[in-house]
Amino acid sequence: MGISLCLSPAWIEKRTLEEQGGAAPQDQMRESVPTVPGLVAEEMSQKLQQSDGKSELYFSFGVIADIQYADTDDRLNAWGTRMRYYRHSLCLLQSAIEEWNKEIPCPSFVLQLGDIIDSLNYKNKTSKILLKCVLKQIEKMNAPFHHVWGNHELYNFNRMFLTNSALNTKHLEDKSIEASANTKLSCHEDANPDHFYAYHFSPFTKFRFVMIDTYDLNTVEKDVSSARYKETEEFLRVKANRSPDRFQDYEAHFLNFNGGFGKDQLDWLDRLLTFSDENKEKVVVFGHVPIHPESKKRACLAWNYRDALAVLQAHKCVVCYLAGHDHEGGYCLDSHGIHHVTLEGLVESPPGSHAFGTMYVYEDRMVLHGRGRTRSRVLYYRSNE
Repeated sequence: MGISLCLSPAWIEKRTLEEQGGAAPQDQMRESVPTVPGLVAEEMSQKLQQSDGKSELYFSFGVIADIQYADTDDRLNAWGTRMRYYRHSLCLLQSAIEEWNKEIPCPSFVLQLGDIIDSLNYKNKTSKILLKCVLKQIEKMNAPFHHVWGNHELYNFNRMFLTNSALNTKHLEDKSIEASANTKLSCHEDANPDHFYAYHFSPFTKFRFVMIDTYDLNTVEKDVSSARYKETEEFLRVKANRSPDRFQDYEAHFLNFNGGFGKDQLDWLDRLLTFSDENKEKVVVFGHVPIHPESKKRACLAWNYRDALAVLQAHKCVVCYLAGHDHEGGYCLDSHGIHHVTLEGLVESPPGSHAFGTMYVYEDRMVLHGRGRTRSRVLYYRSNE
């Protein structure tokens, strides 16, 4: 379904969009791309190395969130507080990729934290065409992207489509630890769309990255016969005293555009982090929705964030949790020394600004070099003693 679309000739893409009253994306890309402020990677690395003796750069990776590209006019967000620049977000993605490709060394990979295209595309029946346009830009990156699924992925596509699309990056999972582990740590056999979308990989010795599915439970998917729907229904009945179609103000974060974690996923995450504890790894966990109430500004919080936090805080290996979803961004250092970084949304970055970053990984810290609206931060590791 998604593969045949990617083989469609470019002229079909252009003609279809023009018939719908929009400019072809390749024409939009001719707009001027803003200059990305800040030091280039090589200068940034040299500056950081002057701070102390632990200056060897292990590796770096890119982070970006909430591209939400759509071929539609700018408009205010749901709260009426910020403008969303739907068409311009593709230009910003292009300039971010160009900047990453110029860095020395090039980032080892990029974490795309979800909401790659906007739900307006579903209403306009352009979801598949515009996803292809965004993926064309991503193909220009000299390193792999790891794609998180957010609420807008589920507004635009069902899980079967996503599982069979280029947005499924579970083929990048680290499958090498299964033989040495005493328990099941991989979940790459997920042809069943009821299975949660999560995996882990190790880009460098003693470092592990774990993607989690913050829409393992959700009300976006409407298949009432699915195991996911039934588990969501039971979770909301027990936890929030409501049905999947009836949300009230029990807690501000119990909203339809958020989601939650099933028991199987939390158990899997606990087993994996136990493995990392035992092997003295440092772990970065990432997903679409924030899981700490102080790491965001609005009601953008996973339904059972307390359960997810309890798992992370039980393991000394966890360094930080990276998320998107709240376009204004946010940060907190929790009571257990875990950094919670919420990346600013690209779609709400006006022309002349930006929102992405490069994370530099060192022996004792990670340093986020933010561009535009994304703030630079130093994330020191907590002691494992």
